[in-house]
Amino acid sequence: MSAADLPDPTQVEGAPHPRDTARLIGQTRAEADFLEAFNTGRLHHGWMLTGPRGVGKATLAWRIARFLLTRPTPGSAGLFGAPPAPHSLDTDPDHPVVRRIHAGSEPGVFLLKRGPNDKETALSADIRIDEVRKLKSFLHLSSAEGGRRVVIVDAADEMNIQAANALLKLLEEPPGGVTFLLIAHQPARLLPTIRSRCRELRLATLGPQDMAAALAQAGAAAEDPAALAALSGGSVGEAIRLTNLDGLRSYAALVALYARLPQMDRIAALSLAESVAGKANEARFDLMLGLSDLFLARLARTGVAGPPTPEAAPGEAAVMARLSPDPAAALKWAALHQSLGARARHGRAVNLDPAALVMDMVLEITAAASG
Repeated sequence: MSAADLPDPTQVEGAPHPRDTARLIGQTRAEADFLEAFNTGRLHHGWMLTGPRGVGKATLAWRIARFLLTRPTPGSAGLFGAPPAPHSLDTDPDHPVVRRIHAGSEPGVFLLKRGPNDKETALSADIRIDEVRKLKSFLHLSSAEGGRRVVIVDAADEMNIQAANALLKLLEEPPGGVTFLLIAHQPARLLPTIRSRCRELRLATLGPQDMAAALAQAGAAAEDPAALAALSGGSVGEAIRLTNLDGLRSYAALVALYARLPQMDRIAALSLAESVAGKANEARFDLMLGLSDLFLARLARTGVAGPPTPEAAPGEAAVMARLSPDPAAALKWAALHQSLGARARHGRAVNLDPAALVMDMVLEITAAASG
């Protein structure tokens, strides 16, 4: 396998690449903050785009890149003076820069991302120093052309320590005309010195209406966007993954299985465990672990804040109200959520049998309900 055959780590499977997503939905505040800085002449050289994974950080980064690279550079007002201040980050889709960005051939933008591992058989687990060296070459070679340049780091919290230190030096002494856009799912993992040299743009999770619009734009329309928004935590990327794996139906089956607790439907439990067995079902195994973790978290919250609204599956509210009626029950489910989550991560790390691990989780939840 060559490096060109590896999947793009910056693209969600089944969704358009962020550079090809024309409209950013549900993030008007972040866009307005950047636009205000641009219009008032306070454009910082480093921006950190934060928020949960999948809420549009990469889409905003590419949107900013298109905007900056199609605007006149400072000092080039021309015969008719400076253009009027823009009211949005929208760009002309027929602009040559925009067309080159969509084609992946725009010389004014550099995407720093995970590259291949040493044997080029898979993606590296992190962004390595070799990728930052490519960035330095880009900055050196493009400096002679002048004009604006944009560097997108997707994702900054995936850099190893050597790559992070190399990027820090660029942020400390930024080249002229360069804007750094650092996408960070977990900004606390970054060096404090990197965070201090960037201005933050915080993106929010999406509600049901925005989720429906975002999924429609990505070509992954959902029958129940409210339930999908609840299960995905307002993340479009996670919602697309759930849609591809039929996550809503799987979660409904999980709720139906636990609806009879403390009685356990052994046939349904065995069927659930067998559905994740084998290498071909790895994606479904990961999905089931995630949905089980989510079920316990929502169960714990029910005992304190009441049944979830909206429901993520038919009858979910009634099941959770019965199993977690008060704060004492919530405390018990929260403890189980923590312990089973740790057990699942350990089992995944040491390659325990998926079917056995899922069955063990079902038995533990059943035992807790009996108590």
